[in-house]
Amino acid sequence: MNSDTTSASSASDIPGARAVRIGGASGFWGDSSVGPVQLVASGQIDYLVFDYLAELTMSILAGARLKKPELGYATDFVMVAMRSVLKDCLAQGIRVVSNAGGVNPQGCADALAALAAELGVEVNIAVVTGDDVMPLLPQLRASATPPTELQSGAPLPPKVLTANAYLGAQPIAAALAAGAQVVITGRCVDSAVTLGVLMHEFNWRPDQLDELAGGSLAGHIIECGAQGTGGLFTDWHLVPDWAHIGYPIVECFADGRFDVTKPAGTGGLITPAVAAEQMLYEIGDPARYILPDVVCDFTQVTMAQVGAAGDHRVRVQGARGQPPTSTYKVCATYVDGFKFSAQLTIIGQDAVAKARRTGQAILERTSEVLQRQGWGPYTRTHLEVVGSESAYGPHSQALAAREVVMRLSAAHPKKEALDFLAREIAPAGTSWSPGTTGSGGGRSSPAPAIKQFGFLLDKGRVAPEVFIKSQKIEFIEKNQVFSDIENHNQAIQIDGISNKNKSNIQEEIDITLIQIAHARSGDKGDTSNIGVIARRPEWLPVLRDRLTAGAVKAHMAHAFKGEVTRHELPGVGAFNFVCEQALDGGGMASMRNDPLGKGMGQILLSMPLRVPKVLADQYLS
Repeated sequence: MNSDTTSASSASDIPGARAVRIGGASGFWGDSSVGPVQLVASGQIDYLVFDYLAELTMSILAGARLKKPELGYATDFVMVAMRSVLKDCLAQGIRVVSNAGGVNPQGCADALAALAAELGVEVNIAVVTGDDVMPLLPQLRASATPPTELQSGAPLPPKVLTANAYLGAQPIAAALAAGAQVVITGRCVDSAVTLGVLMHEFNWRPDQLDELAGGSLAGHIIECGAQGTGGLFTDWHLVPDWAHIGYPIVECFADGRFDVTKPAGTGGLITPAVAAEQMLYEIGDPARYILPDVVCDFTQVTMAQVGAAGDHRVRVQGARGQPPTSTYKVCATYVDGFKFSAQLTIIGQDAVAKARRTGQAILERTSEVLQRQGWGPYTRTHLEVVGSESAYGPHSQALAAREVVMRLSAAHPKKEALDFLAREIAPAGTSWSPGTTGSGGGRSSPAPAIKQFGFLLDKGRVAPEVFIKSQKIEFIEKNQVFSDIENHNQAIQIDGISNKNKSNIQEEIDITLIQIAHARSGDKGDTSNIGVIARRPEWLPVLRDRLTAGAVKAHMAHAFKGEVTRHELPGVGAFNFVCEQALDGGGMASMRNDPLGKGMGQILLSMPLRVPKVLADQYLS
C-alpha cells in the first residue's frame, strides 16, 4: 500500500463532528509501562483502554488464584499502570476501561480501590462478570451435543483449567452509562474495550451495524499497543525513535469513521501502510470477522493520510457490519502432560550440522532410557537450529552459519521422564561437538503442557453482569436478529479472484515479494494469518495473479500442513492468507521457536516472484 495516498480531510473539515479520543495503553500483560503515562501526559485522550488477556494469560491467572484467592488478575494494571496515572486520569476526567480482571475481576477492583485509598482519591469502579462458564461444563458434557473443538473437532477434555466466553461491548457501555470512572472486565474480545466506550458516547444501538463495525476496527487498530504506530512494520528502518515510540490514539466519530494518530512529539510512524498492516493482523476472513456484537466486513475499508505524512494521522472508514451470531466463542484451557525445552550454543565450522547431530544424539540416548524405565516414548519432539534459518525450511540461506543455538523440545505424560531429559542436556558440553557452550542460564525444568480448546456456546447460556461498588446495575444485553454465520474459526472463501488487469507483456524478471508488498502475520490457534499489502496499486494485479493460495502453500510447505485460503481487501489493496495446521498446534501447544507465527510474514516476504519488467523498471529503484 502506498503510504503517499491522497490526503483525506481533517477532523475539523467534518461539519459538527465530535471526536471521542481513545488511547491504547497495552497490547498484552507485560507491555511497556511507558504507554499509559505517555498517553495521559499527552492531553490528547478522553479514555484510556488496556488489553491484557491472551489464552495462556488466563491459565496463568487461574493458577495464581488457586495459590492466593485474592489474585487471578493482571497485577501490573493496578500496581504499575494505575499507580502511575490514576490521580492524573481523575484530574483530567479520563475514564479507564481494562480487561485486567482476568479470572478475578472483583479482586482487581478491590486492589484498585485499596490503591485509590492509599493515594487519597475516590474512584467509581465498575466490574463486568459473567464470562466464566466453568460451572456450565458438567451440563454441556451431558448434553446431546457436547462441545467439540473448533479447529480439530476433538471432544472436551476431562479436566479443564479455565473456560471463558469472549464477551462483547454492551456490558462496558452499561457500566460507563452508570457513571463508572474505571471499568474492569474479565474475558472479552480485545476490541470490546474500545467499542464499549463508543457505544456509550454515541448511543449506538445494537442494530447500528456499520457503526459497530467501525468502532470494532478502531479497537482492533489500538488493541496491540505500538503495533498500531509502527511496531513490527515491514519497513522498520523508516520508523523513527523506537525508544520513544508513541502509543496509538483513535479519534472516533459518530458515523464509524476514525483517525489513527499518536501523542505529539513521540517516535513511531503512522501511515496508511502501517494502519493497514495492523488491520489485517489476525482477522481471518476480512469479510466475516466475527465478534460478539457484530460480524465485520473490512474488505472495502479505505485509509488515507490526513494532511502531510509527517502529521502522523490516517483516516479510516468504510467498515461494514452484519448481524452477530447467536453464539459466543469460548476459550478453555487444559493440561495435557508436560513439556520441556532447552538450548545449547554451538560455535565453529559446520555449526549447523554439529547442532543437529547433538540434538539427535540427546533424543536417541534418552529415548532408550525411557524405554528401559517403562515410561513410554515421548509424545512429541521438536529439534530446530536457531541461527540456521530453520524457520525458512528449504529456503534457508544460513546453513554455513558459524554460531547457532540448538533448541530441543519434548513432551511426555510423565514429568520424571522430562526431568531425566533435562539432566541429559548439559553432558553434551563435554561429550560431543567442539564449540558447545551457553546452555541458556542453567538447567531448564519441565512444565505442565497447557493447551487451549475453543468451542461455541449459545448466548442464552451466558449472562454478563455489571456491578459498581458491589451493587448490581440493571442491564439486559440487547440482541437483534442473529446471523447464520456460526464459524468463529475461519470462514471459507474460494481462491481464484478474476484477473482482468493481468499484464500480457512477456518479458519478466525475478524479484522478491518484499520489493512490492508489506506483510504482517499472527495466529489463531493452529492457523497462521498472513496479511499482504501491495506497495503501489500497480502491483495489485501482479499479486492477484502470482501470489495465489497455491503458490503460498507451495512456498511454505515445510511449515503449512493444511489448506491455504486467500481473501482480498480491495479497499486497501491487500490479501489475507489463512493458513491451517501451520503452527505445530499453535500457542501453548506448539514446540516451535515461533509458536504464534510472528515470523511467517517475514518468511513469505522472501518468496521469489516473476513480474513484468516494464513495471519493475518503472516502480523499482
